[in-house]
Amino acid sequence: MKIGKLSESALQKVVIEQLHTKRDEVLIGPGIGEDCTALKLEKDEVFVASTDPITGATKDIGHLAVHITANDLASSGAQPIGLMITALLPSSIKEYQIKEMMQQVNGECEKLSMMVLGGHTEITDVVNQPVLSVTGIGKVKEDQLILSKGAKPGQDIVITKYIGLEGTGIIAGEKEEELGKWFSRAFLKEAKDCLKDISVVPEGLIAKEYASSMHDITEGGIYGALWEISKASGVGLEVVIEDIPIKQHTIELCERYDLNPYQLISSGSMLITTDHGRELVAALEQKGIKGTIIGHTTDSREKLIYRQGKASNLEAPKQDELYKIYEE
Repeated sequence: MKIGKLSESALQKVVIEQLHTKRDEVLIGPGIGEDCTALKLEKDEVFVASTDPITGATKDIGHLAVHITANDLASSGAQPIGLMITALLPSSIKEYQIKEMMQQVNGECEKLSMMVLGGHTEITDVVNQPVLSVTGIGKVKEDQLILSKGAKPGQDIVITKYIGLEGTGIIAGEKEEELGKWFSRAFLKEAKDCLKDISVVPEGLIAKEYASSMHDITEGGIYGALWEISKASGVGLEVVIEDIPIKQHTIELCERYDLNPYQLISSGSMLITTDHGRELVAALEQKGIKGTIIGHTTDSREKLIYRQGKASNLEAPKQDELYKIYEE
């Protein structure tokens, strides 16, 4: 495709016409010539905004764009309203691929009652694969806003579902042909299907009634999320590594590429601190969501990980393990 903005006809056909979700709060939505969105709030509500790039995947990028953004909003206790997308696309891309990407975006937005509020789509030789920059907007009552720095000493640390879901799905999709030498089609399909479970919006709505802090586990994995909550809140922590839930698919794919699963991108799992860990786990499981207490916060500044009863210090976050699969 030609370098520059999409033509008006292409923008209308492959982008705007693929977007169907509407919300009452939105006064200005996507359209030719519209560079801004406008929203209205009820009394005592505040906007919550979050922004993220999608750079670590080439497949299912529209799917990931919606959930990565919605998850950040849910971690603040907010109800996601919509998102704005800047899409920088290589000249090798075809119109049908843009259309498929936007159909993915629309499909996931419909599941979460989110609306695409606007954006920008451009063909550029600056990138050699699609890069999306996504800004999400949510709303929450001001007195129900939850911060990552809200953890207090002596609280339970709860994790939802399994670590590594996003990384597992991306690895299985990006390296499917190569992995077929060692794993069955059924195994790889199950691994790819981990991406279907990366929304934490449902658990966010449940957990905000119990949580002092919530954090979506993204780049840097569970180790990165633990470090960030500890630093933000000024608390220590003690976590038992054997209690951290992980799927066999994640273990085997990480072993194949010599990756540390505890430092693997983990959208689909939320980290929560609470005074009521057991009650939260019960509330989650009532809705079919796995919840696990993996440790507790402390009043020291030490960040301790216990493996077979022996403690080691948690290190500061490093580069996410996912990027290693592209270095070969």
